[in-house]
Amino acid sequence: MFEQKKFIVSHAPFWHNGSSVAERNYNIIVAALPAALFGLTQYGAQALAVLCLSVSSAMIWELIANRATKRPETLGDGNAALIGLLFGMLLPAASPWWLVITGTFVAVIVGKQIFGGIGGNPFNPALIGYGILLISWPNRFDFNAALVNFEFGFDTAFPLWVAKYFGTAELDTFTAWNLLSGQQIGGIGSTFGLGLIAGGIYLIVRGFIRWEISLSYLAGIFVTAFLFNIANPDQYAGPFFHMFTGFTLLAAFFLATDDASSPVNFIPMLIYGAGCGMLTILIRNIGVYVEGTAFAIIVMNCANPLLDRIRPKAVGKVV
Repeated sequence: MFEQKKFIVSHAPFWHNGSSVAERNYNIIVAALPAALFGLTQYGAQALAVLCLSVSSAMIWELIANRATKRPETLGDGNAALIGLLFGMLLPAASPWWLVITGTFVAVIVGKQIFGGIGGNPFNPALIGYGILLISWPNRFDFNAALVNFEFGFDTAFPLWVAKYFGTAELDTFTAWNLLSGQQIGGIGSTFGLGLIAGGIYLIVRGFIRWEISLSYLAGIFVTAFLFNIANPDQYAGPFFHMFTGFTLLAAFFLATDDASSPVNFIPMLIYGAGCGMLTILIRNIGVYVEGTAFAIIVMNCANPLLDRIRPKAVGKVV
C-alpha cells in the first residue's frame, strides 16, 4: 500500500549563523571583566564579596524562579550571571549583603522572570534592580558617604557630585586621563574607562552589540553636555567630563545595548541611544539625582516598542 509522507516546513528564519544566547552572555561577561577586576584592585576584598554575592544570588533567584514556574532550568545560558555581574558593578564596594540580595531579587524576578524570562523583559533587569533600590535607599548609593574617608581611604569626592554642587571650579583634578585610568570613585565596575572601552570595542567587533546604540548614546551625552556647558560654563561641566565619569561608558556598551529592551532597526537605534544620552545629562544637570544614567535608559526602554515601529517605506508602488 502506498505510504504518503508529510512534507514538514518550519517557519522562518531558515538559516542559523551558529550563535547562541549563552555565547553572547559569556562574551559580554568576559568583556566586562577588565573593568570589574580593576574595581577589585581598587576596593579590595569587600568589592570581591559584593560581586561574588551579586552573581551567586542572581543565579539562585533564577533557579528558584525556574523551579517555582516549572520551566526548564536556564542557568546554563549565563544570563543570570551577567545580570548579577552588571548589577554588582553598579554598586558601591561598601554595600551591605542585604542590599545586594534584595537588588538581585528585583533584577531577576521583577525585571526578568515575571515577563516570561530572557527576551521578554521590556526593561534592563540590572537597571531595574538598581533603580528601585536607589529610590528606596538613596543614602546607600551616596558614593561619598560610602567610599570617601571610609576604610578605603579615598580623599577625592565622587566627580558627578562635585560637578553638580560646586560647578566646574572644583573639577581641575578630574582630567580626562585620570577618569579613563580609574582615578575616581564610583561603582565597583564603572571607574576604569579604558577597560570599559576595550570591552565595548571587543563586543562590537564580534557582533554581540550594535555600534549604533553605543555611538548614538555617547553622541547624545556629548552634544547635550556641550550645550549646557556653553550656556553656563561655570555651572555645567564639559562633554568629556560627562563621557568619562559616572556610569556613562558602562551604559554605552553594557546596559543600553540589552537586546530585549532596545530597538533592532537602524533609525530607532540611533534615536534610542541619543535619547538615553540626552536624558542622562538632563537628569544629572537639572534633576534631583547626581547620576541619571539608570533612569534615562529605563525611560527609553519604555519608548522602545514605539521606536521600533519606525521603519523605512517599502520600495515600489501600489498597482
